[in-house]
Order: sequence, then C-alpha cells, then structure tokens
Amino acid sequence: MAITKFDSFDSEIQELARAARLFSNPARIAIVQLLAEKKEIKTGNISDFLPLSRTTVSQHLQELKELGVIQGTIDGLKIHYCLDMEKLSEMKTAFNKFFDSSISNFLCNC
Repeated sequence: MAITKFDSFDSEIQELARAARLFSNPARIAIVQLLAEKKEIKTGNISDFLPLSRTTVSQHLQELKELGVIQGTIDGLKIHYCLDMEKLSEMKTAFNKFFDSSISNFLCNC
C-alpha cells in the first residue's frame, strides 16, 4: 500500500480532515439534520424529505456510515438509519479542541 501525503499527518489531523470533508457537502449536512429531527428513518424515505434521488441519498449514506456518523439496522428490505451520537460527540470535541487551540495560539502570536 502506497503512503500518501494524507498518511504523513498524525491520526487526529487525519480524522479531523475526514470529518471536515464529510460536512463540506450540503446533502450530507441535510441528511444529518433530518436524522437528528426524525431520530430514525428508513432508507427509502430519506429522499422524500430532500431534493435528492434515492441513488444520491444512498451514496451519501454510505459516506456517513463509513465515518461512523450513522448506524443502520436491517428490517427486511429496508434499513433504518439513526445518528451515532457518541461519534458525533467525539467529532464535536475534536473540532472544539482544534479551534480552541488554534485561536488561542493565533491570539498569542500576533
């Protein structure tokens, strides 16, 4: 496996970059907001609430699932999705830590 420049950074920075990329797309933000509002929703129903096709929703759900932001429970042919609040809390903590330390360093060095 080839090492990329991404791999040259420590794991905290890599995880923060993955999370930032995740939230850089309005469709994924809308899906997270919808799941926060509904608590749980079936796969096929998500596109009923958003201006996205089922295929597009499926692609975004896959990315959210890969990062661990959502969890899915299989029920026949449908998957019930919900947010992984523990993972979102970890991400929030990581972003707060990053911004708090970056801002305090900036204020001290100018």
